[in-house]
Formats: sequence, structure tokens, C-alpha cells
Amino acid sequence: MTLTLYRFGPIRDRVWAFAQMGIARPSMARLPGCAFWKLMGSGSGEGFTPVPNTAVYAILCVWPDADAARTGLRARVFQRYADRAEEVCQMSLRPTSARGAWSGRAPFAAAGPPAPNGPLAALTRASVRPGRMLRFWRRVPDISARIGDNPDVRLKIGVGEVPFLHQVTFSIWPDADAMARFARTSGPHAAAIRAVRDGDWFAEELYARFHVTDATGTWQGRPITEVLA
Repeated sequence: MTLTLYRFGPIRDRVWAFAQMGIARPSMARLPGCAFWKLMGSGSGEGFTPVPNTAVYAILCVWPDADAARTGLRARVFQRYADRAEEVCQMSLRPTSARGAWSGRAPFAAAGPPAPNGPLAALTRASVRPGRMLRFWRRVPDISARIGDNPDVRLKIGVGEVPFLHQVTFSIWPDADAMARFARTSGPHAAAIRAVRDGDWFAEELYARFHVTDATGTWQGRPITEVLA
């Protein structure tokens, strides 16, 4: 899988990026070798919030192998985004575990345990039931602040296809122990997990972990290799 993050500056470029959520879909559908893709906007704050971040957009792609990824990422659609963006960060990720569905599909085929060294990524995606939406978003500020306060997390972002209803959280951690400590300790995150299970908040959900195999570009003004170190 590859996840590419783009940060846009002037309003004209932000408007262009927002329009691409619809305009770029035919180009994405024609990407050679791409088995699954999503164009996503982002939320503001640490982790994610219901307030959109008009500057940051993401493209997620699933490829059969590294050669297909290298070929596909040379497509003109990615270059158009890069030409407009002030900052581009691209990460290659190998799935190590995955359960659940995204748009009715299981896009990530786990390729074995993570490598002994190097950062790990966690991705959670959910379709929130409309009737549960207010309760879900009331939980978000506490969870978002908790992610932001965690000294272990290297990168965190909330993205999604449809505001409020389709949400993705993506974070990178130095190792599995740090990731597990955040997920399992008491606090807003653990309480939200219990509420989700008890209240049937999600119509669809997916949980996946990845080994970060490569990262290029910059994020928040720093080389992404430094961010993840």
C-alpha cells in the first residue's frame, strides 16, 4: 500500500484539491495495476476532528507488488497533485494484519509479521451509522487530544472520503509495544472502544497494521525520515 499526503497553501490550490475529490476519480480508476484506491480529505487538530483541514489531502492506493507501485505512482494524476502542493509525503507500507471491510472489500492482504526494526503504522477505518454520529463525534476531541499528547506517536492524521460519516485514523509508532500501550490503557480511547462495541456505532469497520518500508518527502517542514526516526 502507498499513502501519499499533500499539503496545499494558497486558497486557489486548496479549491483545486477539493475539486479533485470528484474530478480525479476517472484518472484513479484507470491507474495501471492499482487494486484499490481512495481520495480523501483531512480533519484538523491532532488525530482527527469534525472540523475539516482544507490544506491537506491524501491518496491511498493498494498495489500487487513494489514494481506495480513504482509504475502506477508515475501516473500524471500524482504529478498534478505534486505540482500544486507545497509539501508532499509518500509512504510505502506492507500490511502485517488486517480485519474488516472497506467499501465492502478487504483491500489489505497481510504479508506476515512486521520486521524486527522500523516504525509501524495503524489504520482504522469506519463508516459511522448516521444515528450514532453525534455520540461518535462527542468522543473525538478527547481521543484526538490523547493522541497528540502521546510522546511515542511519530505521525498522526485523520482522513476520510465523506465528512462525518466515513473516517480513517492513521498513525505511526516506533514499535508494537508503544502502539499497544495507547490502544489498551484506560482513558478516552479505551472508553470509546467499549462504547463502539456496546452501541453498534459502525456500519462497517476495518483495522489494519503495517510495517513502514519506505518514506520520502517532507511533512510539517521536516524530512519524513526524520519525523519517523
